[in-house]
Formats: sequence, structure tokens, C-alpha cells
Amino acid sequence: MAKKSLIHREKKRQKLEQKYHLIRRSSKKEISKVPSLSEKWKIHGKLQSSPRNSAPTRLHRRCFSTGRPRANYRDFRLFGHILREMVHACLLPGATRSSW
Repeated sequence: MAKKSLIHREKKRQKLEQKYHLIRRSSKKEISKVPSLSEKWKIHGKLQSSPRNSAPTRLHRRCFSTGRPRANYRDFRLFGHILREMVHACLLPGATRSSW
């Protein structure tokens, strides 16, 4: 189980990213439309003035049940071990188990 503080920090980043998503997208569109370099620098400065944690690259996928940051399957939002246990317990519809 991941620390509660790390999970809380990740949720805070998600909220910030959602808050600044439209601002970032509109600024990037403006940069591509503006022909002069000096105006591009002004818009870029405005883009950089937003908080660091509002950038989507700072987000990290975590396991839905445990909060583990590595080895996650995107479709299920679970990490490998938990996913395997749930498939063997027939808790995930449509997933087939493999054992060899």
C-alpha cells in the first residue's frame, strides 16, 4: 500500500491539471497561430507562469486499490498482482486467466 501522502499529492496534481487544462491548450493554440517570435515568447511566459504541477506530464497512473505507481494496466487501473488475483477470483468480467 502506498503512503497516503503520496496518493493525496497525486490527487492534488490531477485537480490542478484539470483546472489549468483549458488555459494550457488555448495558450498552445495561440503560439502556433502567432507569426512573430516576440509574441510567441510572451505567450510562452504566460504558459510557464502556471504551476508546475498543472502540467499533464507530472501525473502518474496509480493502482486503483493499492496506490502502487508501477506495473499498472491501463484498462483495469490495477497493478499486475492484484489484477491476477481478481481474474482468478472471477471478479473481472471478460478477462481470462492463464496458468501454465
